[in-house]
Amino acid sequence: MEEMSYKHSNLVSMTNKKTSEVVESILEQSKKLDRKFKQSIDVVFNLKNIDLNIPKNRVDEEIILPYGRGNEAKVALFASGELAIKSKKHVDLLIKPEEIEDLSKDKKQFKKVADDHDFFIAEAPLMPTIGKTLGTVLGPRGKMPKPVPPQADLTNMVKNLRNTVKVRSKSNKTFHTIAGNAEMSKDNIAENVDVIIKRVEGALERGRMNIGSVYIKTTMGPSERVI
Repeated sequence: MEEMSYKHSNLVSMTNKKTSEVVESILEQSKKLDRKFKQSIDVVFNLKNIDLNIPKNRVDEEIILPYGRGNEAKVALFASGELAIKSKKHVDLLIKPEEIEDLSKDKKQFKKVADDHDFFIAEAPLMPTIGKTLGTVLGPRGKMPKPVPPQADLTNMVKNLRNTVKVRSKSNKTFHTIAGNAEMSKDNIAENVDVIIKRVEGALERGRMNIGSVYIKTTMGPSERVI
């Protein structure tokens, strides 16, 4: 048992080292590109031996990154009363109950709102109304609101969401998410990447056996394989 434990520990260590080396390489290449904007770090998964036409096999995870996304996620809140007042300094957009109907009548405008925000949260009593009126826009994007419990710490909830990424395969065997940006340290990016990979492994029926390959790349740079 001790020998097996050692081997597993050593494998994890080697994987982390490989991740760090790949991140270092793509960061070096990123510097040579001399882009005028902050490039994100993308993790690209290619799955194998899995039927994603079966909904239960699909990956749909939200992962809080230990070192953040590089660019904080944008959060919108549906709320009224005291929660709405408290939220103003915490969220990027406040949508009051009386605005929901107007947004439902202008789906084109609300699609822009949905695409511009990463996460939506809502006070629990508004959830049924949001589902009926705006669910056709939010649902397919995987952005249906999370209910805010009555006594929840909104500050902490929003803080966690700002450092969270979504990993969704839908029915595609190739999908990606962000793990930071090129201005972060290589070690912080590497740890974010490893956290994402472990969560995706845990969501798959056969774990690592369902992963064909994983690549890391910057927005405009070439990709390098880590698995």
